[in-house]
Amino acid sequence: MIKDKKNDFLFNEEVNTCLNNIIKNKSFANGYIFYGAEGVGKKQTAIRFIKEIFKQSSPSEDFEERITKNNHPDFLIIEPDSILTTKSSRSSDLLRTIKSGSEVIKIAQIRKIKTFLGQKSINSEKKIVLIIDAHLLNESASNCLLKTLEEPSNGIFILLTSNLNLLLDTIISRCQIVRFRSYSSKQIKYILNDYLNTSEFNINAKLKFEDLINSANGSPNQLLKNIEIWNDFSDEIINKLDSPIENSLEILDLSKLISEKFEIYQQIYLVNLIQTIWWRNTKDINLVKKLENLKYLLRKNIQPRLAWEVTFLKISIEDI
Repeated sequence: MIKDKKNDFLFNEEVNTCLNNIIKNKSFANGYIFYGAEGVGKKQTAIRFIKEIFKQSSPSEDFEERITKNNHPDFLIIEPDSILTTKSSRSSDLLRTIKSGSEVIKIAQIRKIKTFLGQKSINSEKKIVLIIDAHLLNESASNCLLKTLEEPSNGIFILLTSNLNLLLDTIISRCQIVRFRSYSSKQIKYILNDYLNTSEFNINAKLKFEDLINSANGSPNQLLKNIEIWNDFSDEIINKLDSPIENSLEILDLSKLISEKFEIYQQIYLVNLIQTIWWRNTKDINLVKKLENLKYLLRKNIQPRLAWEVTFLKISIEDI
């Protein structure tokens, strides 16, 4: 794991200015949607925002540690169900579950919010609900949340999402949107140089660092994950990914190797990187679109080996 020199390199100055003004003026909305790509600091910023809100009510209380450990009586976190069921598992198992595409937020979890808000605040003026990956609310949970947002309460809702279009329009209309913009390649390079111990990077010599940056989609966290995951790939795989594969037997062998050796989240990261490399080498938008469809199939966990085989074969046939 690559360690950071400072613990705040993902905090967005524009967002923080907005939230600081809200706290200073105590002009709290009933709901907020923190929207932006994965790995741009939405959760870290939300936790900091929550701590500052509680600090106004009980400045002498040791609330920060309680929030961090999720045992504050006026604070509730709602996460996709499959994440909750694996909290006792190893971190690697948890990450596999998070990226499997099977997680969802169910109505029973949203009903807990009603119970939570129905209780009197213990240590603060406001009770706060943080919903992680709110775009994973199923239909019944979304409708239940909408009714909860409509009811007057002593609560503040903070919804985190990387897919705003998957939320109900009626939920969006009842919340204030806080936009987290992706980082530019220049900003990511700055973060790497100023905040991270780059001496700990162990990047395969066959990979261009620019490709890693471009495949991160403006997310410093995604870049670090890409570096760690890429270094798990063998030269046998790396050597075959500079350009589209034409040999059918090689396609079948490589598809089998990738699907058997790597978890779904690793395979998706690999597709992101392949898109970047192949676009640089071919400038073929149709090829990029086919790889985008491959990511969709992998997220749905639809026969990963077959998904790789079909995608690579389609690309090879059109290249002939």
